[in-house]
Amino acid sequence: MGYADELFDLTDRVVLVTGGSRGLGREIALGAARCGADVVIASRNLDSCVAAAEEITAATGRAALPYEVHVGRWDQLDGLVDATYERFGKVDVLVNNAGMSPLYESLSSVTEKLFDSVFNLNLKGPFRLSALLGERMAADGGGVIINVSSSGSLRPDQYMLPYAAAKAGLNAMTEGLAKAFGPTVRVNTLMAGPFLTDVSKAWDMAGDPFGHLALGRAGNPPEIVGAALFLMSDASSFTTGSILRVDGGLP
Repeated sequence: MGYADELFDLTDRVVLVTGGSRGLGREIALGAARCGADVVIASRNLDSCVAAAEEITAATGRAALPYEVHVGRWDQLDGLVDATYERFGKVDVLVNNAGMSPLYESLSSVTEKLFDSVFNLNLKGPFRLSALLGERMAADGGGVIINVSSSGSLRPDQYMLPYAAAKAGLNAMTEGLAKAFGPTVRVNTLMAGPFLTDVSKAWDMAGDPFGHLALGRAGNPPEIVGAALFLMSDASSFTTGSILRVDGGLP
């Protein structure tokens, strides 16, 4: 192993990624497996989880457990944790990546159901999953929690306010969890800017939508991996309660 390989080595660690069947979550799970980790691919669509798990195992040789779960539904999360421990006996890294930001025409058109569903998936679920796994990690001697947030939590747009508010809550929760589970469990926010995932197909690309960014463009999904590997590996051993921005240079 070279120096960098040792620094980012995840051999035999177990990484659980919610929203792991596509987009940034899939790239993060694949990156972890390439560095030696076994992974859990959790999302609402079992077929997508199975397909992603099979692809990751074929590409890396690491074990990948697909699991169907709605992260926004509190009562389903104990089952995810139990299934992971039954298969692997531990969780070393939790990546709270699952999220959504439904479109709406105006602020007054936002229904209570939409608002609650956004908060349930983007904030309430990550809180519960972090509480369940953080306590077990601390009891087992340590671990890592990564909350995937959004640059919208810093620069909210009128058409994503419920989502931005939930992600701002996730930022705040990160710092509190770092204090709650430290010193053995590290908790950080990975704050993503605009990335060209499936969700971006619904964006208005007229004009120059990314011209305000220092890099002048949106990110490609694999460009999230380096930051994620830094946070989940020993390379970030003195980093906790922090926000790592991967946003193309948000002004």
